[in-house]
Amino acid sequence: MIMDPLSDMLTRIRNANERFHSEVSMHSSKLQEEVARLLKEQGYIDDFQVQEEEEGKRRLTLKLKYKGKRGRERVIHGLERVSRPSCRVYVGVDEIPYVMGGLGVTILSTSQGLMSGHEARTRRVGGEVLCNIW
Repeated sequence: MIMDPLSDMLTRIRNANERFHSEVSMHSSKLQEEVARLLKEQGYIDDFQVQEEEEGKRRLTLKLKYKGKRGRERVIHGLERVSRPSCRVYVGVDEIPYVMGGLGVTILSTSQGLMSGHEARTRRVGGEVLCNIW
């Protein structure tokens, strides 16, 4: 049993990205599907699919994105889990971090749903900092 599904998701993406795999698959949850949606919106992955398996379980498949000649340059350079089950990190709207001087993305869980740090600043809401991606 996985205790922290989001950390597992980020680790799977990091490992697949390191080996230049074209896609990575994992068990699915609503949180992971929303993170995948944000990664696609921000241009870090090509696409994602949710497939139904037996017994009503779902599987999430991410198609990773590469660029450059022969696709040998990574789009995702780093992933970092910020808020953990043992140590939650909450921020107000004025404390939302900029990742890599604004080149990366912070994913926040807010009262209005999951959103990027830029969108949270625009909507003037704070929340729990889930992860940083650059």
